[in-house]
Amino acid sequence: MRELLYRGTILDLIRLEGRWEVVDHPAAVIVLAMESGYVLGVTQHRPAINKETWELPAGLIDPGETPAKAAARELAEETRLAGELSPLTRMYSSPGFSNEELYLFEATQLHRTEGEQDEGESITVAWREPAKVWSSVAEGRIVTSAPTLVGLLVALGRSGREW
Repeated sequence: MRELLYRGTILDLIRLEGRWEVVDHPAAVIVLAMESGYVLGVTQHRPAINKETWELPAGLIDPGETPAKAAARELAEETRLAGELSPLTRMYSSPGFSNEELYLFEATQLHRTEGEQDEGESITVAWREPAKVWSSVAEGRIVTSAPTLVGLLVALGRSGREW
């Protein structure tokens, strides 16, 4: 049994089997891009937590869009970059209460492209060293998301540097 409790713009709240409340949310993409030992991220204000975050470029998959197309679109919109995209893994953001599935892609062979940020977004592109980001998150100097941490772990593994 599936009971709709709330219908929102980008999510619904449903009750399953008369018991579990679940956030029904569209799938999303995250893009890991590295160059010269730096990882590409974006700094932006997140109203849900009322804080500025540094995160990998990411966004929702639009209806009818493939994860790869969404990853290319989000990378272009947020950073004005394009590249070759390869899927790395899939994960759930918080399977205890949400069905949001996340697709992590790696972007290589980066080059400039056209792109427009979504209305109301104020995003700054910021290249950083993965180990320094990891330390800054651990010390509470940078706020980020769990999917970004997964991407950073991949970046750290590939960098071959001590962290």
